[in-house]
Amino acid sequence: MIDIKQGAQEYFLKLLQQQEADGLGLRIQVLQPGTPSADCDLQFCPEEMAHDDDVAVPFEGFTLFVAKASIPWLDAALIDFETSDAGGQLTIKAPNIKGAAPAQDAALEERVEWVIQSEINPRLASHGGMVSLEAITEDKDVVLRFGGGCQGCGMADVTLKEGIEKTLLQAFPELRSILDATDHEQGANPYYDK
Repeated sequence: MIDIKQGAQEYFLKLLQQQEADGLGLRIQVLQPGTPSADCDLQFCPEEMAHDDDVAVPFEGFTLFVAKASIPWLDAALIDFETSDAGGQLTIKAPNIKGAAPAQDAALEERVEWVIQSEINPRLASHGGMVSLEAITEDKDVVLRFGGGCQGCGMADVTLKEGIEKTLLQAFPELRSILDATDHEQGANPYYDK
């Protein structure tokens, strides 16, 4: 299920000891599993606050409570603590929480939508933006619509050509072009004003 490396176990034990609370453990669950927005939620958890169907995984000095519904999504997950000169960083790698990419024989729309949601929109989200798939024409032109901070943004053309287009054409060589159907004049809160 979850592999917690020794460094992470030691880090957790140290954190838990600093809390000076008996019976305190950790609880992990996957939020929005199977979607591009999926994320791991790891929190302190007193034993009495663990859910009835949580799976208790004992470690030396603490217990990790795993939300039952999250178990399939945490297959092959790895928690590690990497030390550096500046201290260290806890990393959680859970490669299956976003679900699986569509098969190669899935409809082109489904495969393009997966790349948009799993690769492109997380990058655009840092600017408060997003893009949605409007259509794929018979000529294999992808028609997109920008939203959020990307609608009306003065850099939308650059984002389209240098980011989105390159990503989609590399992933799907059969596509002819990537088109923007957005009415940028209606953008209410653009990231960069023109």
